[in-house]
Amino acid sequence: MMWWGGMDGWGWGMAIVHSVLWWVILGIGIVLLVRLLRREPPSGEPTGETALDILRKRYARGEIGKEEFERMKRDIAA
Repeated sequence: MMWWGGMDGWGWGMAIVHSVLWWVILGIGIVLLVRLLRREPPSGEPTGETALDILRKRYARGEIGKEEFERMKRDIAA
């Protein structure tokens, strides 16, 4: 049986599937593009932190003591 100008039930079903598939592919593409643009630089690339910044963070986390911090700070400045 033919409906709506020659489109049978499978024709409409395939049109809907193709439409949904198109939107899914478009959505995945947008998500991948956003992830690519927000990606952090690999660990080998400089992050803009100076040696003194890293030293201060280590001292703040308690990884090194005050004396070691001061000694390393002098070494960096030299």
